[in-house]
Amino acid sequence: MPEIRNMTLNFGPQHPAAHGVLRLILEMDGEVIERADPHIGLLHRATEKLAESKPFNQSIGYMDRLDYVSMMCNEHAYVMAIERLLGITPPVRAQYIRVMFDEITRVLNHLMWLGAHGLDIGAMTVFLYCFREREDLMDCYEAVSGTRMHATYYRPGGVYRDLPERMPQYEASKFRSAAEVKDLNANRQGSMLDFIEDFANRFPACVDEYETLLTDNRIWKQRTVDIGIVTPERALALGFTGPMLRGSGIAWDMRKKQPYEVYADLDFDIPVGTNGDCYDRYLVRIEEMRQSAHIIAQCVKWLKANPGPVIIDDHKLTPPTRGEMKGDMESLIHHFKLFTEGYCVPAGEVYAAVEHPKGEFGIWLVSDGANKPYRLKARAPGFAHLSAMNELATGHMLADVVAIIGTMDIVFGEIDR
Repeated sequence: MPEIRNMTLNFGPQHPAAHGVLRLILEMDGEVIERADPHIGLLHRATEKLAESKPFNQSIGYMDRLDYVSMMCNEHAYVMAIERLLGITPPVRAQYIRVMFDEITRVLNHLMWLGAHGLDIGAMTVFLYCFREREDLMDCYEAVSGTRMHATYYRPGGVYRDLPERMPQYEASKFRSAAEVKDLNANRQGSMLDFIEDFANRFPACVDEYETLLTDNRIWKQRTVDIGIVTPERALALGFTGPMLRGSGIAWDMRKKQPYEVYADLDFDIPVGTNGDCYDRYLVRIEEMRQSAHIIAQCVKWLKANPGPVIIDDHKLTPPTRGEMKGDMESLIHHFKLFTEGYCVPAGEVYAAVEHPKGEFGIWLVSDGANKPYRLKARAPGFAHLSAMNELATGHMLADVVAIIGTMDIVFGEIDR
């Protein structure tokens, strides 16, 4: 008889399934996992400590880099925490812009997750499809903030600037003929809102394409159905939020249960699963993309009808315009003081959370009355999900670990912080 012995396997730190640096130590009985021990901290960037050493307004860009697939949603929680301590409310137009970009970010995140999760399990085509749509939304990020990823667009008191009247267009080059460029620019002739409206109208058909590739595909179902099952009770006990919790059948969503900004005025549904397996979590995220497109369309309609300010008019907290700064001494002083010293926030502590694409992302902020946080703690959704790795993986095969990591949709920037 051949001798069968248990072995300990290093899965990572660099491996194709994790978006970041995860080292899993797997205790294997043949090909069956008996224990999975995640080792984290390999990407540690000390975001919370860095934020405690800088004025409040200089740390917004750090938030983008936590979960670098859900950039503006991270900013949102941080900016909301500062606003609550300051006791200010952004203009309604700014709130609608924030909600619209939160949902654009949710679609961006889910497209990245779907493409990468498909690739992990062996579905190549869906990755290319997802990135085709991501490109349009990245252009929206770029048009509004000047950068495609780390936007730093939300500011305490509103947003950096109003939406552009004209969408950037492709230009002819040696790689693209004039006819190709004309096709690419067909939906970019109007304002940015026209472009986003066009996207929201055609995106549900794109989601149908992804579903055609995967939802009834027997290989996809063999790899995801009954893999990594979490009961509703265990999902709550483990601190799951977002699609990981809703996939187990619990309809908890911060946008409905504890509405912030203008979510209470918008119409959308919360998709929930029934079995709590990888397949259910896939279906929940697919439906979330459709709901996000619906929310985006409502925001566009309101924004088109209601012009107005997008940031509060208090130069102790928000910078003057470039024109004012160049022509008025007082504005120049405000500008200089704001970007060198920032502003002092009243002493106190606050917790602000948003329904991030991955779950509940919260910022706990303590101020001692100075111009920088006394303490800052980020509550990252992925941390609780990864903590359950052992429970989800035990009893499954080695190949299923990849599917389980994929279904968690973890990004290590926010877990290691």
